[in-house]
Formats: sequence, C-alpha cells, structure tokens
Amino acid sequence: MLFVLLTAVFVILRILPGDPITALYGGRAPPDVVAQARARYGLDKPYWDQYVIYIRQVFTFNFGTSLGEIYRGKNVLDTIVQKLPATIELSIGAMLVASTVGISAGVLGGVNRDKGIDVAARLYGTIIFAIPIFWLGLMFQLVFGVELGWLPTSQRFILTPPPHSTGLLTIDSILAGSWPNFVDAIQHLILPCFTLGLYLSGFFTKTVRASLLLTVDSDFAEAARARGVRRQAIVYRYAFRNALIPVVTVLGLQFAILFSGAVITERTFAWDGIGTLLLDSINSKDYPMIQGTIVVYAFIIILVSMAIDIINGVIDPRVRY
Repeated sequence: MLFVLLTAVFVILRILPGDPITALYGGRAPPDVVAQARARYGLDKPYWDQYVIYIRQVFTFNFGTSLGEIYRGKNVLDTIVQKLPATIELSIGAMLVASTVGISAGVLGGVNRDKGIDVAARLYGTIIFAIPIFWLGLMFQLVFGVELGWLPTSQRFILTPPPHSTGLLTIDSILAGSWPNFVDAIQHLILPCFTLGLYLSGFFTKTVRASLLLTVDSDFAEAARARGVRRQAIVYRYAFRNALIPVVTVLGLQFAILFSGAVITERTFAWDGIGTLLLDSINSKDYPMIQGTIVVYAFIIILVSMAIDIINGVIDPRVRY
C-alpha cells in the first residue's frame, strides 16, 4: 500500500503543471538561473531517474530538503517531526469526541428503536455528516469565540509554551507541572476537536445503531431473554460488545478521514500541524515536502489499521482462529 501510494504521489506531482523552481521564482528569473536551479535539485533529470532517487531516499528515511518558498532549505523530516505533534493532539481529541458522542447517540437510538430519541439520533447522524467541516468550524468560531467570547478561535496557545518534551502541549504542560499552560492548551483544543469530532460522530452514530439493532435481535440475545436475563444486561453486556466489532473494523478507515478532515480543520483554526504544512507545500509546489508529508500520513494510517486488526482479535475471539 505504501509503495503504491508513493508511486501515485510521484506521478501526480509530475503531471500537474508547474514545478517548485517556477513557483519559487514566480516566472521572473532569467532562463539560465532557472536551469541552474533545476539542475542543482535534480529536476532536470529524466522522470525515471528522479523516481529511483525518490524511492531510495524514502526507504532510507531521507526525505530531502524543502524547495518551497516558506520552508526553503529546511530538512523535510525534521520539519514534519516538528509539526506532527500538533496534528496528533488534534486527532486524538477529535477521535475522543467522535467516539463518545457517536457511540452514545447510536446506543440510545438502537435501544429505543423507532421512538423519538431514535429519530433524533438518525437525523443527527445524517445532518452532522453532511455539514462541511470548514462551515461548522466557522460557526463555532463565530458563536463561542466572537459572540460569547468563551474560547479562543485560532492557534494552539496564548501563553509561553512549556518546555518541549513530547511536542504535545497538554502532556508537556503536565510534565512541567504548569496548570495555566495545561488549561490554555485545552481551551485552544476544544473548538477544533469538536469541529472535527462531531463531523465524524455522525458515522459512528449510524454504524453503532445499525449494528446494535442486529445484535439485539440475534439468537444469543433471544436465548438470554428466554433465561430471564434483564434487557439492560442483554444490551450493554452482550449486544453492545458484539455491535462494536464492525465499528472497530472501520475505525482505520475513519482515521484516514480524520486526517483528511484535520487538513481543513487546521486551516480553519490556524492550527500549526502537518495539515497546514501540506497545504502550504502544495501552494508552493514543494515536491519534497509534499511527498514526505503524504508518506508520514500513509505510514500512520497503516500502523493504525494494523492496531485495529489486533483490537478486533481482543474483542472477538473468533477472529483469532
């Protein structure tokens, strides 16, 4: 999967019009200067040679040096490592919101089938998943940031950041024993995490509800009812655990959607993560930075998919055999 993605990214970047040197000089440099720059960065070589060099560098963790206007001259891997904690912090917070709200709404809807709360849960799952992320983020900024003034609308912090240990401001604040910094980091996380998390919660709501309805009406649930087991115990001890199996299975796919949504969310909230890094790199045709960022995205998603397979085996022993 990683190899196919690397090849696709390389081909697409070369097919699109323009290149980093043209974007860097804005078409104002003399042709000989442009030619020298292209030769210096190896962009004058045949595409096959560029591809071989690119693959060799990736698999030796040498992503090269940025050619873009914003990050020019910086090591690609170092820059990504610097920006990645911000995206990880945002993604973890958003996934907590998505799973908490989505699973709760799905369970309420499945337990109260065809009642008012079930209709509300289904409407919520449909509407929230159809709302554009950037619009939802702008509405949260307008209401909770501008009108009410409860929460900050951009950036990761206002106070001086704590000493760098992990790059995660919440964790670094705890390690430094700084309560004001921790509160500041949490306040800046709330709006972007709820924006991205609520968007994803719609999928969890619909999936958990549908899966719970199937397990509640299954043979083992009917047998438990025949033995006199209370309905609450059947739902939460037996049916709910089995209903989580398909939810966990598609969690890896949702993590990919989470990262793509993080790109838009980071731009909306001026969040300095690798989503913003990717957009800036695309605007400046920064081949090395674009390729390096997408490789890191893909690697993380593959690791998450492997972890999901392991968790599936823990939840459902049948998967192990």
